[in-house]
Amino acid sequence: MTPTPTPFDTLLVANRGEIACRVMRTARRLGLKTVAVYSDADATARHVREADEAVRLGPAAARESYLNIEAVIDAAQRTGTGAIHPGYGFLSENGTFVKALEQAGITFVGPPASAIAAMGDKSAAKARMANAGVPLVPGYHGDDQDDALLRAEADKIGYPVMLKASAGGGGKGMRVVESGEGFKAALDGCRRESKAAFGDDRMLIEKYLVQPRHVEVQVFCDRYGQGVYLFERDCSVQRRHQKVIEEAPAPGMTPELRTAMGDAAVRAAKEIGYVGAGTVEFLLDADGSFYFMEMNTRLQVEHPVTEMITGQDLVEWQLRVAMGEPLPCRQDELTITGHSFEARLYAEDPEQDFLPATGLLARFELDTEGAGLAADQVRLDSGVESGDRVSMHYDPMLAKLIVHGVDRDAALATLNRALAALDVQGVVTNRAFLQRLANHPGFKNVELDTRFIERNEATLFAPRRYTTQDYASAALIGLHQLAQECESDSPWDRHDGFRLNAPHTIRITLCDPSAAQGSERDSLVVVEGKRTNLDAQWQLTIGEHTLSASLQPLAGDAVAVTLDGHRRRLQAYRDGNVVVMAEPSGETRLLWQRIDAIDHGHQETEATLTAPMHGTVVALLVEPGATVEKGMPLMVMEAMKMEHTMTAPTHGSVATFHFQAGDTVSQGDVLLDFAPSE
Repeated sequence: MTPTPTPFDTLLVANRGEIACRVMRTARRLGLKTVAVYSDADATARHVREADEAVRLGPAAARESYLNIEAVIDAAQRTGTGAIHPGYGFLSENGTFVKALEQAGITFVGPPASAIAAMGDKSAAKARMANAGVPLVPGYHGDDQDDALLRAEADKIGYPVMLKASAGGGGKGMRVVESGEGFKAALDGCRRESKAAFGDDRMLIEKYLVQPRHVEVQVFCDRYGQGVYLFERDCSVQRRHQKVIEEAPAPGMTPELRTAMGDAAVRAAKEIGYVGAGTVEFLLDADGSFYFMEMNTRLQVEHPVTEMITGQDLVEWQLRVAMGEPLPCRQDELTITGHSFEARLYAEDPEQDFLPATGLLARFELDTEGAGLAADQVRLDSGVESGDRVSMHYDPMLAKLIVHGVDRDAALATLNRALAALDVQGVVTNRAFLQRLANHPGFKNVELDTRFIERNEATLFAPRRYTTQDYASAALIGLHQLAQECESDSPWDRHDGFRLNAPHTIRITLCDPSAAQGSERDSLVVVEGKRTNLDAQWQLTIGEHTLSASLQPLAGDAVAVTLDGHRRRLQAYRDGNVVVMAEPSGETRLLWQRIDAIDHGHQETEATLTAPMHGTVVALLVEPGATVEKGMPLMVMEAMKMEHTMTAPTHGSVATFHFQAGDTVSQGDVLLDFAPSE
């Protein structure tokens, strides 16, 4: 029977953040009216501001808003919505939601509920894939979830093993277990995360390949039994099993391997009667063997890199297929042009074990003009703008920076230039860490696997060493800023070092921002700047070195810094008292202060532990008064769908817990009083 076309003119996006904005962008281009939904925490969010209409779902908690199926359907009916696009996460892979939409006569922009069910249960999916001739990683996918049995199966498979939530995805409910001794603790943690995220604590176990690459294939199927693959993406660089940098096509792919993986992915999709956009994820071993890992029955976060190399709009494909149209292209009409990278910008602190960060985005801009980047080279998919607030309630991803080049080297150079041009102030992000990743020799040389960050931790997190040129450049930028801050025409109100009948003189200090609270005077570098008049070059004295220095403002945030005749172009700005200098090779941050503003007071270490982020207390792991050793787990917090364990700072005991399991805490709240051992 030929499927009946189901055209629609109004699209509701049942999501938030960057994916909601991105879907609405294509929908508007196709002439569709867009409807946003929001929680109380997102009442003024960017996706709400950009939609034609918006409907409140409920309180901030996702289960009471974005996961509330009845509220979403009611919003669709109130606005005359013909179709709903789920984005990714939330209800995107919820078969109950799909069935409810079918009963309500609303088109779901995605696969049928049967296909979601087939791949949503990872254990059952493995059996289906075996039937379709798709290679599988050795593992246990059974229904028996007895602790002793799971441990025995892990022992049988051989360590290391991967524990995975059977109903999970997105890195939630996953642990690598290196030995049998750590199995029970890892199992308990996985079950807690899985239960909280998916309402299901069933686990599966797989052999953990030590140095695999994570390669995924984009597939698309229509209602007429046609299926194609839009080539592959490499998503090997991950932390906590979540992707950080993705690229397409995957480096080192032979035509034969590309075809084999693509054909296997299409077989997997057809096996379950798939319709729409889906991603089949594989583990690619060093010997060229590949194994089915899972299928994501939705649009992937990293779909833009596929769009960049194919010239196709995958959201447009989704909408047309949902309306009953056939696939826009045959397999032989799809080609690869150039190379693309996507870097995920998170509100998190890499220096603090990637703890999520919150706050007000004082500035969020991509300075393409200052970086000299063309519109076809770079794309920023974001769900935030300057002035938006980053809350604790949802995933910490702020945006995706996507670039394109004629080949991998060109695309990587563009990625580094674009990262330097991304100015985010007010909230800690992983931008500088992304630069270190993209500039790492191993990454440039395609020495990729899923443990890349772990293997290269020593170099990626090495203490920053500053040169005399770094200090001079930062001092010059700060001096230039001061020169613009004259409060009046009076010489006594000037901030530029003006002195009557004497050279302009300013003495400042610079140090690494992480050392700003310390008492070590050795960490402070003193710079004395002198110039005879406003038009003269600065003479900057740093220790035994004196450099002639000048600064020229360029387009956007770009400046030209000249030190002893050596001119260097970079992106520069001040974030509070921190001078930020960014260039394709990396980022430099230095705390800048007038010398008379330094506080040399000693910081006393308090016997307390404070919350590093907003979140919820999950569990207290020791009793008050119990003796503990340095590094011992004391309590577990959850924020942005991830667990974080607080440990003892030294030997001692917990005097008092100030919160109990289930309590919500704010960043900086004192969690407990700790009594160090004498």
